[in-house]
Amino acid sequence: MSVKTIREARARRQRRIRGKLSGTAERPRVSVFRSNKAIYAQIIDDISGVTIAAARSTEVDGAGLDKTGVAKKVGELLAQRLRAKGIESVVFDRSGYLYHGRVKALAEGAREGGLLF
Repeated sequence: MSVKTIREARARRQRRIRGKLSGTAERPRVSVFRSNKAIYAQIIDDISGVTIAAARSTEVDGAGLDKTGVAKKVGELLAQRLRAKGIESVVFDRSGYLYHGRVKALAEGAREGGLLF
């Protein structure tokens, strides 16, 4: 069975990744969504079905930065919010995107902010 569109291919990769990952209260899941203009990340406890924290690119000051730089700041903001709640270790869910560019920058920003994954 061939994949018809890029969107369907990403959905397929996303299902495959989510079959292997799950967030718990001690180690929640970082879910990333990337649009053409913005990047969003949320921390999810899959067992209780609760979003613990979230961050998006419109919340950070991105003056003079490219989209990759803004993504890194989003990761740092997310790490800051999680550490305030006492969570230091997470599982990273790239949501079918390649671990490259803005997704990688968000992960590196979260690591620099003190998250372990």
